Amino acid sequence: MRACALSGCLGVVFGSLSVKTRYTRPMPVAAIILAAGASRRLGQPKQLLHVNGETLVARSARIAQEAGAAPIIIVLGAQEEAVRAALHCTGAIAIENPSWSSGLSTSVRAGVEALQVHAPQADGVLLMNCDQPRLDSLHLAAVIAAFETKGSEAIIASSYAGVLGVPALFPHRYFDELKSLTGDIGARVLFKRHADALIAIPFEGGDIDIDTPEDLAYLN
Repeated sequence: MRACALSGCLGVVFGSLSVKTRYTRPMPVAAIILAAGASRRLGQPKQLLHVNGETLVARSARIAQEAGAAPIIIVLGAQEEAVRAALHCTGAIAIENPSWSSGLSTSVRAGVEALQVHAPQADGVLLMNCDQPRLDSLHLAAVIAAFETKGSEAIIASSYAGVLGVPALFPHRYFDELKSLTGDIGARVLFKRHADALIAIPFEGGDIDIDTPEDLAYLN
């Protein structure tokens, strides 16, 4: 796994926050953004799609920073060089997952392992995709605030279209469990295992993502 710290316009890599908003978090929260997929159904890298003049992957890094998460770790795979170039000036830490094609779990594991190197003091991790165009920093800040209010036992998940999903925040106690996931399975499986620890935060528009040309046409 190759790591590259992309320091830039928004400050130093470790502990970097948006120039627009600066927080002092009572419980340090990092973010992992999963951006390794090949976007086969879409036919082009969704990470590099532009929304309001900004690539989806760079936008995801920005709003996570604005919400107060630090550091921001972005897991790359398919089209690694092109996506890495799009992260210039974000202040994020980009890591490559050479096993990305073996399933989503490998990117979750790579992200958590990188987090434990770059931010071992983190009390929780905000797990995100990069293809939810309705996501904003206000929702992410609400997820983090719920975590800080409820303490280190709660898993905070986003609620939309009758399901729970990402963005979701997992306390430190679940890091090893996240790393133990296998195959094409994401962190949602932990929601079922720890239903008594779940807190749901409504996310209007969370079900809107970009997987197909039709999704992209609807967004535009």
